[in-house]
Amino acid sequence: MIEENDNHEQTSEESFASAKNLMDTKTSHLDDSLKKKLDNAFHQPTSQILLHNIVKIASEHDPIDLAFAVSRLPTKARIVVYENLPDLNAKIIFIINTGSNTRSIIFRQIDDNEIVELIENMPADEAVMLLDNMSDRRMKRVINRIDPKKAHRIIELQKHDRNSAGRLMSNEFFAFHMNTTIGEVASHIRDNPAIDLKRSIFVLSPSGELAGYVPARNLIVNPSFVPLRQVMRPVLHSVHADTFREEVVDLVERYEIATMPVVDEKDHLIGVIAYDEVIETLEDIADETIASMAGTAEDVSENEPILRKVMLRAPWLFVTLCAGLVTSFAMSHFSGREWFLFVPFFVPLIAGMSGNVGIQCSTVLVRGMATGELSLGTRNQAILKELMIGLTIGTGFGFISGLVIYALNQYGFHEIGIDPFILGVTVSTGVFVACLTATVLGAFSPFLFVYLGIDPAVASGPIVTAFNDVSSTLMFFLVARIVYTFFIWW
Repeated sequence: MIEENDNHEQTSEESFASAKNLMDTKTSHLDDSLKKKLDNAFHQPTSQILLHNIVKIASEHDPIDLAFAVSRLPTKARIVVYENLPDLNAKIIFIINTGSNTRSIIFRQIDDNEIVELIENMPADEAVMLLDNMSDRRMKRVINRIDPKKAHRIIELQKHDRNSAGRLMSNEFFAFHMNTTIGEVASHIRDNPAIDLKRSIFVLSPSGELAGYVPARNLIVNPSFVPLRQVMRPVLHSVHADTFREEVVDLVERYEIATMPVVDEKDHLIGVIAYDEVIETLEDIADETIASMAGTAEDVSENEPILRKVMLRAPWLFVTLCAGLVTSFAMSHFSGREWFLFVPFFVPLIAGMSGNVGIQCSTVLVRGMATGELSLGTRNQAILKELMIGLTIGTGFGFISGLVIYALNQYGFHEIGIDPFILGVTVSTGVFVACLTATVLGAFSPFLFVYLGIDPAVASGPIVTAFNDVSSTLMFFLVARIVYTFFIWW
C-alpha cells in the first residue's frame, strides 16, 4: 500500500512537472521576451524611436518567431512589424507562418502589387493559403496579374476542398522516367532551384503511372550513371486529391511516410504532401477538436477584444442556458407534488454523475476516431463496450449512493421526512437510469455527428453535455414518481 501511494505521488509529481514544462519551454521564453521587446518599442515617446527599435528587432530576430509574436500584439502594430522586415524573403516567411487574422490585417494595408510580388516568390500551395484570406474580387485581381503558369497551378489547387489532400499537396515536385540517370536528375534539380526538393523524388513508368520513389539521400551515395529504376523503392501508400486530411495524417503517422504521393484515377502523380504539411495539419485538427470540445471558436493565440471572445463563446453557452431553463421549468412544474418534495435535493448528484459519465464515454470514442484506433469494423464492439461500462457504473454507483442515503436518513444524519428505504431506492434507481441515459447519449452521439458530417468532437462539447443533463434530470423525475407511487400504492 505504501509503495502504491509512493508511486501515485511520483506519477502526480511527474504530471505536474510535465504540465509546468509545457509553459516553460525555450520557445515560450522566446515568445515572451520578443513580446516584451515589441511592447516596449511601441510605447516609446516618438515615432522616430519607435521605428528605429522596430527595425532593429525585425533584423535581429527570425521572421518565424516574429510571425508568432505579432499575434499577441494589437492589430495596428502588426502591419508596422511586417513593413519593417529587412527584405522580401523575410516578409514571405513571416506571412506564411503567421495566423490568418494577421494576414487579413496586413492584406488590408498593402496594395495588389506587393501581394503579387509575395505570391510570385513562394510555392503555389503556400500561395493558395494566402489567397484564402482575401475577398473573391481581390483574389481574382491578384491571380490575373501573376505569371500564367503559376496562376494555373494555384487555380488547380484551389479546386480541391479545404480539408482534402488536394489542398495539402504541392503540385511543384520532381518526378522522372525510370530510365533517367541520377546525374540527369541532379542536373535538373540544380536548374530548378525554385522547386523545393522533398525528402523523396518520384519515378514514373513508361506510360506515366507512379512506379516508385527514390530517397533524396540516394542521389548522393550512388554514382551519377545509375538509372533510377535500379535504386527506386515501391510506393506502398498513396492518396487521391479528394482524400480527407484526417486519412492522410493517419497514413503518414502509421507508416512514417516522408513524402506522400497524390495520384489521380489513372495512378498519375499530380502532387506530393510533405511531412511538415502533415504536422501543421495535425496541429490544426487538434486545435479544432479541442475548440469543439470546449465549446468555443476562438483562437487562444490571437490578441482579440474581450467582446469578440465573449461572442465566440456565447452561442454554445446559450444552449447551456436554455437547457438550464428547461430543467428549472420542469422543477417548478412539479413543485408541490408529494413525490417531488425530496427530488430537488438530489438533482446536483444526478446531473454531476450523468454529465461525467457521458463526457468520459464520448471523449473515449472521439479519441479513438481521431487516432484511427476506431474503425467501422470495431464500431459496434466499441459501442457495446461503452454501454456495458455505463451499465456497470450505474449499477455500482447507484447501489453505493442509495446505501449512503438510506444510512444517513435511517440514523438521523440527514432527515428529509421520507421513508429512508423509499428514498434510498429512489436515489439508487435514479443514479442508475441517469448513468445509463448518459452512456447511451455519449456512445451514439459521436457516430450521429459523423453521419451528419459534423466534427464528432462536438459530442464532448457543451451542447451534448447540456442535453445530457436535461435528459438525465427528467429521467430522474420520472423514476422518482414511479418509485414513490409504487411504494405508496404497495
